[in-house]
Amino acid sequence: MLTMKRRTFLKTSLATSVLGGLGSTRFFARAAEPKNLSGREYYELRAYRLNPDGNHDLLDAYLEKALIPALNRLGIKPVGAFTQIEAKNDPPTVYVLIPYASLESYTTALLRLNADSEYQTAGAAYLQTPKASPAFQRIDSWFLLAFEGMPKIELPAYCKDQKPRIFELRTYESHSEVKALNKVAMFNAGEIDAMRETGLGPIFYGQTLIGRDLPHLMYMTSGENREVHKEHWSAFGKHPTWQKLKADPQYKDNMTKGTPRFLVPLGCSQI
Repeated sequence: MLTMKRRTFLKTSLATSVLGGLGSTRFFARAAEPKNLSGREYYELRAYRLNPDGNHDLLDAYLEKALIPALNRLGIKPVGAFTQIEAKNDPPTVYVLIPYASLESYTTALLRLNADSEYQTAGAAYLQTPKASPAFQRIDSWFLLAFEGMPKIELPAYCKDQKPRIFELRTYESHSEVKALNKVAMFNAGEIDAMRETGLGPIFYGQTLIGRDLPHLMYMTSGENREVHKEHWSAFGKHPTWQKLKADPQYKDNMTKGTPRFLVPLGCSQI
């Protein structure tokens, strides 16, 4: 009964987040129709904030030997795990990206993990760590809905082959819910395609439904290395589709702040 109530609450809350702030604008009403949710993944992005003077060996081992294998057994994959490089204002952080095919998959995952004896045994050192030596300070978490223009995670060849690679995680904040949805619409109108065409290797795009610092969206691009990635961004800036979109008055003032973070994958990352 509790599980059923929890599912109902989450579905209602998330539907409200998707529809909130839309008013009577016909365009956004169409964009939020349930049919457009079909086939779109949900993402949980976790940020494990670590002690500045500590290491994350315990967390790394938990991700590699317990959490990621257990999620995979539930059919949840690929799971990404990353550390941030050149972090200026952020504490040492490990990011974990978990895709879910449906809301039900998300709402039942924790219950199923807690009932998984293999997971509990493999993760015991982390799960039962003493108060005096915690594996992290706190966990920040965001829950996202994939964009219609890219409904599922995509992996470039260098990710599938586990070759050297870097990732850029960007957060785009907006001053209102409607403007945040307008920026999503801008991506769907051609910005995603332009990024694909210029080699930016997009991994995911997500409208953040639950989490800190709303309203905003998040997305991740990739490259074989920083220099190649920079060249691809330069090509994107000259792409005719992007030039047209950024000059279109319907997309004016839909962003207030953009925050980029460069990440490298942990050895256990499947992205």
